[in-house]
Amino acid sequence: MKHFLGWVDPDSAEAQLAKDLDPDRLPRHIAIIMDGNGRWANQRGLPRVAGHRHGVEAVREIVEACARLELEALTIYAFSVENWKRPETEIQTLWSLLRTYLKRELPRLQKQGIRLRVIGRTQDLPADVQRDLSEAVEATDSNRGLRLNVALNYGGRTEIVDAANELIERARREGPGFRVDEHVFEEHLYTAGLPSPDLLIRTSGEVRVSNFLLWQIAYTEIWVTEKFWPEFRTGDLLHAIGDYQKRDRRFGGLSRPAVEPALVGR
Repeated sequence: MKHFLGWVDPDSAEAQLAKDLDPDRLPRHIAIIMDGNGRWANQRGLPRVAGHRHGVEAVREIVEACARLELEALTIYAFSVENWKRPETEIQTLWSLLRTYLKRELPRLQKQGIRLRVIGRTQDLPADVQRDLSEAVEATDSNRGLRLNVALNYGGRTEIVDAANELIERARREGPGFRVDEHVFEEHLYTAGLPSPDLLIRTSGEVRVSNFLLWQIAYTEIWVTEKFWPEFRTGDLLHAIGDYQKRDRRFGGLSRPAVEPALVGR
């Protein structure tokens, strides 16, 4: 946390927000649904692709802030399985922006020790996108800082289906003694090896999870902001974390031991 406080302007609102955080209660894993690029552009009379370009700037800032906070993992929802329904020109622009981001930001990721990972049905992405992603993932594989997971061609339902099919094949190999419990199932999710998200942030004011990490967010705290993704900045992230730290996470239990009522006549 001291490293983070030394990075921001000490007189800024962000510095005060950071000072108010409890460094021992930071979320291990934050997930973000980056929504509202198109609407941000429409409000300004700009083409939708302009919103995506400005959204990349928000990605850069938030990734860096999470690394400075020394969080364990950040998962961002970049392209869903449903997004193929969008106009072809918009889709191609998204791939171009992604490839540009990877080439431009790789030195920064390396310097900050960020380890890149991609989750989703990446085998269906364009070949040049697959190649650039593979090179960036390999280049950062030995880094031990923030684990940055980019969800591409991702869907929570397809993830569960893919895991189920893998388990069917495993059961065939291992025979009738093979049994599945929650831990075994999680080994076959795209996010295997990661803690479940503690905090899910959604921009643009929409109150839904949009087929994102359906298994993993069973007990995740959700924080929604009316801001569109291109407007989201470090102060908003710190605000979300501060609100998260005020919540009582019970995971289906009680926040304090229940007191049994005294027996009548005792």
